[in-house]
Amino acid sequence: MTTDETSAPATPTAGGPGDAATPAPTPSKRVLLAAPRGYCAGVDRAVVAVEKALEHHGPPVYVRKQIVHNKHVVETLERRGAIFVDDTDEVPEGELVIFSAHGVAPDVHERAAERGLRTIDATCPLVTKVHKEAVRFAADDHDILLIGHAGHEEVEGTAGEAPEHIQLVDGPDQADHVAVRDPAKVVWLSQTTLSVDETMATVARLRTRFPLLQDPPSDDICYATQNRQVAVKKIAPQSDLVVVVGSSNSSNSVRLVEVALEHGARRAHRVDNAGELDAAWLDGVTTVGLTSGASVPEILVREVLIWLAERGYGDVEEVVTAEEDLLFSLPKELRRDLKAARTARTAREEQEAAATTA
Repeated sequence: MTTDETSAPATPTAGGPGDAATPAPTPSKRVLLAAPRGYCAGVDRAVVAVEKALEHHGPPVYVRKQIVHNKHVVETLERRGAIFVDDTDEVPEGELVIFSAHGVAPDVHERAAERGLRTIDATCPLVTKVHKEAVRFAADDHDILLIGHAGHEEVEGTAGEAPEHIQLVDGPDQADHVAVRDPAKVVWLSQTTLSVDETMATVARLRTRFPLLQDPPSDDICYATQNRQVAVKKIAPQSDLVVVVGSSNSSNSVRLVEVALEHGARRAHRVDNAGELDAAWLDGVTTVGLTSGASVPEILVREVLIWLAERGYGDVEEVVTAEEDLLFSLPKELRRDLKAARTARTAREEQEAAATTA
């Protein structure tokens, strides 16, 4: 059989015999921009705390661990004079140290006090809530099953509140290996930045073993983590590719990639910034979904949008699934210092005014 014999003739169009077939329209390239995305209230509070501390006290200001899990934010603060350390033992005696948004265990506070360090606690208030829940349930002699990822700073801080009562459960598969003293006195808590779906799957597995398992008094997974996951679920089914801006050590950013793939995205990649994007990812892609983790400044998202626009993806549609207006006040130690400085400045100005009119 020859090629000519297997080739179908062109189908005439309504314009008349012999007219060429009308080509199918080329799908327009577009970006679905998830909202909410980026900075949450806890991250904003922590970053501003370091900035204000640098302005008020002057550099250096020490920060235990990364203030938030974002490479760009950390490098920006380093250029301004912040020094990031792994532990308070690295901070010279008497200096100022800020505790990160992920929280610390009580023994970290104790060691800092022993070394005469001045401290500012920038722990996210939603993480502090989980700490207080752990303390309360431990005081009632409950076994506490903490759902989270081993080695994460938030998990280490929460577990340190009641180490004799807390067991870590790192995913559904570990639920089968949990042992408790009294099945009637068991409660679960969670790391705030987990996937909602994975967390509930772990809880379901735990409840098959411990039917009387108690829930936390309020949702432990933070509002921002949930909102960003809901937004990704909305855009994923329509996206050939989802790009998540966020650092590799950002738990909530990594979860967004997983959520995108679980809910219909053909492909999903996490990048720290536009410089890590690969043009090959765009092969055959009409719709790009774009979001960012809760510790990512908006400028990094804008740079990705510019990169995409340069490659034909200039049509941007923002898909809004929630509005966020929550704000947290600065850490009390910093508010105290700033108030004292304002009071001293006012007194000085009044003295100068009085001297001028005398």
